Amino acid sequence: MSDSRSATATRAGTDRESADDGLTVDAGLLVVPSPECEADRLGAFASRIATDASEELTAATAANWRFHEEEPERLSDRDPRRPSAFLDEAALRMVEGPYDLLVVVTDAPLLARSRRRVAGLASPLSRVVVVSTHRLQVSGRGQPSRSLDSATVRHNGATVLLHQIGHVLGASHDPDGGVMAPFEFDPDRSGVPEFDAGASRHLERIAGQIPEESVESRSVPGLVAFHLGSAARNWRQVGRALVTSRAPLLPLSLPKLSTAAVAPALILVFSAETWDVGMNLDNVTAVSFAAASILLAAVYLVFSLNLNVPRKRRAVVTEHVALLNVAILGVLVLGMTGLFALVGAVMLVIEFVVFPPNLMTNWPSLEDPVVTVVDLVRTGGFIATIGVLSGALAGGLEDRTILRQLALFLAKP
Repeated sequence: MSDSRSATATRAGTDRESADDGLTVDAGLLVVPSPECEADRLGAFASRIATDASEELTAATAANWRFHEEEPERLSDRDPRRPSAFLDEAALRMVEGPYDLLVVVTDAPLLARSRRRVAGLASPLSRVVVVSTHRLQVSGRGQPSRSLDSATVRHNGATVLLHQIGHVLGASHDPDGGVMAPFEFDPDRSGVPEFDAGASRHLERIAGQIPEESVESRSVPGLVAFHLGSAARNWRQVGRALVTSRAPLLPLSLPKLSTAAVAPALILVFSAETWDVGMNLDNVTAVSFAAASILLAAVYLVFSLNLNVPRKRRAVVTEHVALLNVAILGVLVLGMTGLFALVGAVMLVIEFVVFPPNLMTNWPSLEDPVVTVVDLVRTGGFIATIGVLSGALAGGLEDRTILRQLALFLAKP
């Protein structure tokens, strides 16, 4: 691949192999300093750890690893950030590169899902690695911060980078040691650890399978077909992201969304007109209405909040970008399903516990005085469906970075 950011996406496929060099993996290296950090100094550190990592990656994957430095992107402050906060710029640089993966190096504290500050996190689906020097430089109480130029920080930084790239290539934690052991800062680290034989065989097999498909933006049906085709070819990656995302619990992390869904439902459950509709719906119509509402709510959030990546419109859409968008939509669908379950559970508690046993049978608007359990569940589901729509329309997502972190980044460093 060319070092120029103006290279076209098609070159990613044509330049990957040559008779002399074999398989080549091109990675972008994006430095994101805070206002207090010198960009050149952070860039020099990023280049050093990339050089150290490339040697071990070449040995482990039987591929040539080339890291290309990008123009720095400065932060507005040094507040702690989730890794998903860097995703828009990282995805844009990957498309413009084009690159097989992208490494972000920042001095800002990096937050995991548990809000613990970590040294690095990876997104296998988006092929983005974020490394923070904050945890590498913090020392014990009463001791000065470690210098970014020290050999110890450099070797630990290269270890973090190798560890996260290993996750991108599908390697899991290895408690027995080596690169894939859970990372802990080692003040006595004097070099970069190696991948064990099993991990090396896995990485060598996976390195040549990085998606390279791309399509030039054209009609909406064409883009939809490309997204669906990309997801079908890489369904394991998308499925793994959805399974590990804990997406049904998303409403618990977004109180504004949950409040906008539950509040109107609490009013509707005490309305006789709501019971008229719920009691007279057939089961197929109720289920279809719920499923369609969940899907429409997810699609509405994607486009109304511009959750697609990259957010800037590009002439070329690569396969990894398509996978990101499919995963984000999938997480939202599961999140809206979780919201439906949350509101529905509240309605069922009210119906079975709060309401007097014969209250509904005495409402004059009901033609049939017999109210069965199925009627209660169907009516509760109907109210929950209305809650999902109102939550999406009125509540929205107050923090898009939570969604993207759940969808794309691993829970543990």
